[in-house]
Amino acid sequence: MTAIGSYFKIGPARLFVHLAVLLIVIIWLIPTLGIFVSALRDKDQIVVSGWWTAFVGSTQTAAVRLGTPDQQKQEGASYVISGNVLEGQTGREVKAFGNRVQQPAAFKAGETADLGDGETLQINSDGSYRYVKNAAFSPDQRPRRIYASVSAPPEFTMQNYNTVLTSEGIGQSFINSLTVTIPATIIPILIAAFAAYALSWMEFPGRGLLIALVVGLIVVPLQMSLIPLLRLYNEIGNILGQPSKTYPGIWLAHTAFGMPLAIYLLRAYIAGLPKEIIESARVDGASDFEIFVRIVLPLSFPALASFAIFQFLWVWNDLLVAMVFLGTDKDHIVLTGSLNALLGSRGGNWEILTASAFVTIIVPLLVFFGLQRYLVRGLLAGSVKGG
Repeated sequence: MTAIGSYFKIGPARLFVHLAVLLIVIIWLIPTLGIFVSALRDKDQIVVSGWWTAFVGSTQTAAVRLGTPDQQKQEGASYVISGNVLEGQTGREVKAFGNRVQQPAAFKAGETADLGDGETLQINSDGSYRYVKNAAFSPDQRPRRIYASVSAPPEFTMQNYNTVLTSEGIGQSFINSLTVTIPATIIPILIAAFAAYALSWMEFPGRGLLIALVVGLIVVPLQMSLIPLLRLYNEIGNILGQPSKTYPGIWLAHTAFGMPLAIYLLRAYIAGLPKEIIESARVDGASDFEIFVRIVLPLSFPALASFAIFQFLWVWNDLLVAMVFLGTDKDHIVLTGSLNALLGSRGGNWEILTASAFVTIIVPLLVFFGLQRYLVRGLLAGSVKGG
């Protein structure tokens, strides 16, 4: 049976689902493709045209000055200044030109333009020009400025990546990011796993209230707690005589911000484990700690891996929390902070931004593909009895 025949056999409903999934995948991939293409483009081309035109070239308006009066040559009764507006630029072609910024394409290439006062200008598509005047050019006359509409062929370069990777401090900031991310991923998992087991299988007063509190903390905006928490850190640092912006401080901050979601996800999974296993272990005399370490943790690895992916991605890509709780000095600045500094004071260096996106994505991709087989099982935690 052909592939087309098998598609018709599965029915229109399932075929619709397949097409919908394909459409969603395409929609998700298009921005990524745009960033990837932009990271390989020249800075000037990024400014004047979108990434979807990268394979057909682009057209941009360039302001150039013609030759100086000392280059003039007399031809009969006229004086001529000649040259090339594309000197040193290979593969480019003049489409049109003009002598006013409001009309940079007033004349087509090869056409002779009357500039007034006995002056004419002809610019050919290869960039060569003849600037003619019926009287001698004054030695004090400034070179005339004209505007040319220049088409450039598709141009790709690795210079953007070279700029990012060879910038001063990138290596140290990469190490700083790992120093922040790894503990900030492990610590909340360890604490949340203990808490999730207690909320799932240990009976004690107020358990339901604690579960409701955890769910409520998930929806609290992170930005609301930044300043109060930073003030608390500063007060503790003043009491202990230690700086407040240290690695343990940001580890605790990320732990606090990630704990509610971690407890919620892990509890949903641990609560769905077979009750018979837990009860049998208790009958055999196992303590809660032994049950947790020997039974619950090994069975909950898919949920642990799922949250590890989310937490690692969030902490690795974080800029706000790192700047507030760690600072921006060269010994502590994280990778996102260093890359943000490369954008310039106005954030206009788009070619750096796109290249930086793919530089920062390498480590998260390795983590994701290393743990992806556990992701689906962890996300479906509690949906099926027995996990």
